[in-house]
Parts: sequence; structure tokens; C-alpha cells
Amino acid sequence: MRTEPFSLGGMPALRWGRPSRRGILYLHGQGGSKAEAASFAAAAADAGWQTVSVDLPGHGDREAEAAALVPWQVVPELRCALAELRGRWDRVGLFGSSLGAWFGLLAYPDAPLAGALFLSPVVDMEALIRRMMGWAGVSEERLAREGSISTTFGQTLSWEYLRYVRTHPIRRWRTPTAILYGARDHLTDRETVEAFATRNGCRLTVEEAGEHWFHTPQQLAAVDRWQRACLADLG
Repeated sequence: MRTEPFSLGGMPALRWGRPSRRGILYLHGQGGSKAEAASFAAAAADAGWQTVSVDLPGHGDREAEAAALVPWQVVPELRCALAELRGRWDRVGLFGSSLGAWFGLLAYPDAPLAGALFLSPVVDMEALIRRMMGWAGVSEERLAREGSISTTFGQTLSWEYLRYVRTHPIRRWRTPTAILYGARDHLTDRETVEAFATRNGCRLTVEEAGEHWFHTPQQLAAVDRWQRACLADLG
């Protein structure tokens, strides 16, 4: 599929496939990049949607900006990006994977989106941070005292980040949304995602053999079936 690099609100972006008046903004998860949207973009194109994917700070062409992968910097960027896309497209949808889904929830609670697809979404960041604190054996008192603590599993725990999460809870999400969740997800427990889906009227699909990162051929085939069915419903 043909891709066209461009800048979206100052963010490195790729435009996938033929022009359309309907488009979907693709937000990757931690460790991803705008290039990973290829499979989704192909499915979206078959359904008549164009895809635009972006690099979040610290990823892809923004590898040097890792320190900016914080919600108080990412959310304003995403709001500017959506405003620009709404000037190009008549209908705008959202795809978010993992951390990208959480950023979308923060940035677009009231946005007039046509629909959203969330893959392995982080829907309760405070619960996830507390889980990681448990893995690292870090108490809240220690984190408050030291401010920032590196872990053996590659994440940095931040008191400032935790304080932001607590003062910016996901209170509402009004966009019609489909979620694909892997029952073996080690970051978000099933009860949390089920409660979020029920509270916000989301359509939840559970892949029993799925993990947080869908990566085996069988898991990727399940993702493709799910996203194509959701795109068909999006119309």
C-alpha cells in the first residue's frame, strides 16, 4: 500500500492508501511506531477509510523525544492533530493500541468521532501503575520521596505521572467503541476492561488465547478478523 509521509500538527505521520472523505487516526502503543499501522490501514482501505498514523514521543522518527511521552505533552498534540484531520475528512474515527488507546481516551472524551477501535487498551492507568509498583517492590511513600524510580522491567515509575493520572481520571467516553482484549493480558485484568466496557457501552470481544501484545500468527489473524468486522459496522 502506498504511504505518504507528512507532518500532522508537528507530529511525524503517514497517510495510507487512496484519499477518502472518511479517515481514522491510528495511535500505536509503547514500543510501536506509525509504520505498524500497515495491516489496519489495508483493512480500513477495503472498507473505504483512509488511515493516518503518527509517531508518539520516543517512537519512530521521534526516538530522541522519549522524555516527552507524558500525557500533559501528548494530549495537546493529539487534540491539535484531530482538529487538523477534521478539516480534511467528513468523518473521523480512532484506532488505539494499549497506551495509545489511553492517550485517546484522555484527549477525546467529547470529540465527535464516528467510532473507535481499541486493541488491548489501558483503561485504568492508576491500576496499571500500582501493579508495576508491586512488581518493583516500590511503595507510594518511596515514590513520592524519590520522584522517579527505574525498574528492572524497563519502565520508569514517576510520582509526577501518578499524580497526573489521579487528577485526570477517565470519567466519560461517549464514542461508540469496539474493544479486543486478550484473556492472557498481564497489564490490564479482565474485570477492569469488562467494567469499563459496561460503563461506557462498548462492545467487548475477548480472545481467550490473546495476550496484551497480539503477535503470533493465530493472534494476528484474530485481530484482522475483528478489525475488519468492526470497520464494516462503522460504515
